[in-house]
Amino acid sequence: MKIAILRHSTTGRRGSMMAAGGSLGLVLAAGTIYLAFLEGDWLAAAYAVWMLGWIIGPVFSGGGEETLRPEFFSLVGLPAHRLAAGLLVSAFVGVAPVISVIALAGLVVAAEPGSVLVALPAMVLQLAVFVLLSKVAVAMLGIALRSRAGAIGAGLVNGVVLAFLGQAWVFAVAFGQGEQIPGFVRYLPSGWGLLAVQGNYLAPAAMVVLIVLLLGVWAALLARPTGANRPATRGRRPMRAATAQEAVVAKELRTWSRDLVRTHQLTFALAYGVFFAGAPLVLGWTGLLPWAAPIFVVMAASMTSNLYGADGTALWLSLMAPGSSDVRGRQRAWLVTVAPVALALAVAFTAIAGGPWPMILAATFAVLGGGAGLVPLVSVYGLVPGTDPQRRGGNPLRTSEDEGSLTGLAYLMMLLVALSGAPAVAVAAAAGWWGVAAGAATGALSYWGFGLLAERRLAAQGPELLHLMRTGRPPEGGAKGMSFKLPDMPKAQRAITTTCLSLGAIPLVPQGIVAAVFVADGRLRHSWFLATDMPPGLRWPVAIGMMLIGLAMYGVSLWLVRRAKRRAATTT
Repeated sequence: MKIAILRHSTTGRRGSMMAAGGSLGLVLAAGTIYLAFLEGDWLAAAYAVWMLGWIIGPVFSGGGEETLRPEFFSLVGLPAHRLAAGLLVSAFVGVAPVISVIALAGLVVAAEPGSVLVALPAMVLQLAVFVLLSKVAVAMLGIALRSRAGAIGAGLVNGVVLAFLGQAWVFAVAFGQGEQIPGFVRYLPSGWGLLAVQGNYLAPAAMVVLIVLLLGVWAALLARPTGANRPATRGRRPMRAATAQEAVVAKELRTWSRDLVRTHQLTFALAYGVFFAGAPLVLGWTGLLPWAAPIFVVMAASMTSNLYGADGTALWLSLMAPGSSDVRGRQRAWLVTVAPVALALAVAFTAIAGGPWPMILAATFAVLGGGAGLVPLVSVYGLVPGTDPQRRGGNPLRTSEDEGSLTGLAYLMMLLVALSGAPAVAVAAAAGWWGVAAGAATGALSYWGFGLLAERRLAAQGPELLHLMRTGRPPEGGAKGMSFKLPDMPKAQRAITTTCLSLGAIPLVPQGIVAAVFVADGRLRHSWFLATDMPPGLRWPVAIGMMLIGLAMYGVSLWLVRRAKRRAATTT
């Protein structure tokens, strides 16, 4: 069943997203295998990252890959343990398990001469541990999101863990001077396969026991009843509004306070921003701490990038009240929810670090306006059909049927909001406090301009958006640009375009721009940034070369898209 569904669903935009994700996964898998040739515990650390990716990945991918959901089999009457075993076997079918198996091939390289035959079963058992940890984490998160305390706790844990992955180099330097990995990583469940191929024959038995335990826990969680969240609403004041727009604001604020998925998303963004910016404190460096506020805003916008899609078919309420200025009301509510937290972070952390006040205030004002304007704009132009909140099943994070598009939308939002703050930061770097005025001006302009475009889009294409929401398909003859969709092109060109668009940011931003900043500042020997590990004469050429590679990847993708559009125009 899983194979049949995947065979009929790997076309179009979803197929492109799978191809891009598979390409990135192959690159990461190849890098993992390379670590098997190095001395030390680098391979064990890499497998720990893979394990955390399996656990945390569902937060960004809309609840994880669930082609076969447990709810589908609720009427079959299967015992919970049989259902869990069957779903576990089906979970081995897909792009992510295949990529993980390739990465686990590093066990063959790292195996002792007499333990090579142990590598294959160790790979299977290790993959089963990854998959089951992911399934149990998703099921437990679904339970946590049925209470406010659980939603906040899950958001804190997920945000901290994902930020840890992004700042792993900090802890590598702090605990191993950048050259060694703490020895305990090989004793984590992710390293038991490595222990098995190195002669520790208790490790396979330990993995079997862990798999049985996780399978039992997952079966118990599957047996729990599922249903929509029903948070308590006692003691809430009634909504009062003098105008239609104020009614939209009140409705949105009430949604922010009641929807536990939004509570989880906001907590996740806050935890990620604070921990990501605060991680370098273990090295005694406070320079990144003030940037917690802009990072929080960018992540909050990313998590809410499908704002209209997350409401499901409730969009018809907005369409039946065309004079309510729904977009402006949602913008105000988003700012009321996000801005106070962001400004408090900016003031507190900048005071602790002793500056830079102009740059942080400029960036915060700019990205607040950019986020408030881009969230509704991207949501109505790139709307991903979502699940009605009252129909969410045992996995409340699954707010969309197309998790690939939802993930792409989130990354696109991060890029756009970050770009909206770039001009103000540049002015602050060059002219000091004038940057704050530039940030306020660009933020206000983004709020007004992007909101106006979103309003016009919603007014002109509201019925088509509702049709897309209800059916998952754009209407026949509907307006173009309903979603970010590539034109018709050969499969090879589509794969190249998707891969370049998805991976172009890696050489351009971290390996190019960020590495150049580190080289200019004299911060060297960071394992993730290639230019910082080069000899003095090659540092700047490598950083510039990476920027050119990233720009070239984006240029190739845009050129292929334009050529495909011209070809389509000439044929019609």
